[in-house]
Amino acid sequence: MPSAFETLQAFNIENSEVKVWTFKKNQYTGVPAPTYTGHWVDTSDELDQAIQRALVSERARITEVLDYGILSQNNEGSALSIKLDETHGELILEKIADEIQDRKVKNLKEINNSTFYVIKTVAQNGDKIFAVRKTDDSWRTKKLVGLISAIFSDDGLDLNEERSFNISSHVDFFIVGDEILILNKQNFESILSYKQAHLEDFKQLTEEPDFSVIFSEINTITDYVSENKIRLRRALAIKEKGHYKDPVFMENLRNNFADFGLALEFDPQNKLIVTPETCGDVFTALLDHRLKSPFSQNIYDVQDTASVAV
Repeated sequence: MPSAFETLQAFNIENSEVKVWTFKKNQYTGVPAPTYTGHWVDTSDELDQAIQRALVSERARITEVLDYGILSQNNEGSALSIKLDETHGELILEKIADEIQDRKVKNLKEINNSTFYVIKTVAQNGDKIFAVRKTDDSWRTKKLVGLISAIFSDDGLDLNEERSFNISSHVDFFIVGDEILILNKQNFESILSYKQAHLEDFKQLTEEPDFSVIFSEINTITDYVSENKIRLRRALAIKEKGHYKDPVFMENLRNNFADFGLALEFDPQNKLIVTPETCGDVFTALLDHRLKSPFSQNIYDVQDTASVAV
């Protein structure tokens, strides 16, 4: 069975049918899943062709696919891969199964202030891929207050009384089958409310006995992380690695932290005493991100770790 990347590469974008769906997203307090409201809009043949060219160009940028991870980052030539069912992506696809008349954009109010849009491309055999992009300021009415829109015509500027919307030539992520290929991690997490999911996961981590038991008290850690996106990612990477559950790792940490320049403190029961000033070192330690080179004897902080079989 071909991978999502292979399916995307083989997809005949140039001869596909293009449908543009605009979406607004609401996130309600206490509700982990966002609410999406979508409408489709008619597009001209010329716009469809420009969109197709942009999608072909974006697809060509991808030369490798890496697994999505809390701390992973992709470069200009790579995409991050995550399964669709690990995200709220299905909620979007449910909305755009069919272009029924009731969901067609009928007025500017339905398209103004959209959060993102989805380019739905349908091949002649019925196969589909979806390209998703966060909207820019041209979609937000509050950004237009106090502005006079002008258009270049007949070697000069003229008043533009038509409302215009930018469709980017870039894609934040593709949905291909049961997989998502991410080109812009930050926008992907914003559109699919991944930060909200991180908050829920972090709450579960702080309530996990294996985690909370290693600290003299947990409140300082929760205050340190709060809703900070980077710290949430690091906390969940700590959960994924699970070093705090390993008695040997924790004993080695207690015996060697000073040699690695970590400002840690333990109480008589061998629990970590955490202060706002030491939270960063605690996270570095539990991530196993303070490493020493056997060649230079230098000590380094690393962004991520991958075990190497030797």
